[in-house]
Amino acid sequence: MNAQPADGWRMIEMASDLARQGVEFALATVVWRQAPSSGHQGARAIITADGQLHGWIGGACAEPVVVREAQRAIEDRTPRLILLGAPDQFADVPEGMMFVQMSCQSEGALQLYIEPVLPSPHLVVVGRSPMAATLVELASGVGWRADLVDVADFKTAHVGSRSVVVIATQGHGDEEAVEQAVTVGPAFVGLVASRKRGESVLGYLADRGVAREVLDQVRVPVGLDLGHTSHSEIAVSVLAELVELRAKGILDPEPNSNPGSQTSLRRAGNPGVAGTAIDLVCGMTVAADDTSRPFVHEGETYYFCCPGCRAAFEKDPAAYVTVRE
Repeated sequence: MNAQPADGWRMIEMASDLARQGVEFALATVVWRQAPSSGHQGARAIITADGQLHGWIGGACAEPVVVREAQRAIEDRTPRLILLGAPDQFADVPEGMMFVQMSCQSEGALQLYIEPVLPSPHLVVVGRSPMAATLVELASGVGWRADLVDVADFKTAHVGSRSVVVIATQGHGDEEAVEQAVTVGPAFVGLVASRKRGESVLGYLADRGVAREVLDQVRVPVGLDLGHTSHSEIAVSVLAELVELRAKGILDPEPNSNPGSQTSLRRAGNPGVAGTAIDLVCGMTVAADDTSRPFVHEGETYYFCCPGCRAAFEKDPAAYVTVRE
């Protein structure tokens, strides 16, 4: 049975929706298969940072591996081409391709391309000046999600941990806007003002009890120093600095602010990402739950892809724990 093209396109539509919502995820595509794998060429799946999989790329043997590698791709921002199969199936793996052991009895194999999809930056410009409107227009032109909010309407609900906030109120409520913005802890806050005016705003907020370490994160003045410029050119200078900071990774939120980040989570005795484990007998990645034949040894729980692996481990646990850990 061939994969239904509509399913692949449905995943593309879902990917577009997630990107607009600012959700990080990875898109996995089957580019080659060897029968009798249940995955089919062209099949796609979406994996979110917390390990949720939508779509179909293969059965119980392939799915945990794909989820694990997708989470790693999201974490390190690097796509990967992976080959899943048994070690004796492939004598030579091409350069740039990652081989992952898949010890399924079906003897099928899959080649998948896993691509992390990072959301476009979310720019919130607070103000109503022509410069503020120009900045929103320019940011939208380079693919950023950009919102223009009047200072009177600006609320913390407009901002998230990934937002980039530029206060361009030009003296009309600078203090209130900056205080609202830093309360949320966005990825970046910048104030369009002279250095003297900026010091006055931050000093006022410090007197109100806003922590100095929080205020130190506010960039003022924001924008590259291009000399004497017009209002429209100030918008260019601000976006230029934001693009530069993004390229350097400075606009990325801290890992802990990304729900579902799996940076340091591990299962006891099993070097898989959260929600997965490594079958210590065959090396395959499996789901760390009751479906993977859990076995407790010396207070630690181990998981297995099949009854045979579990039986081998039960017979001599020390042989596998010593070798693998």
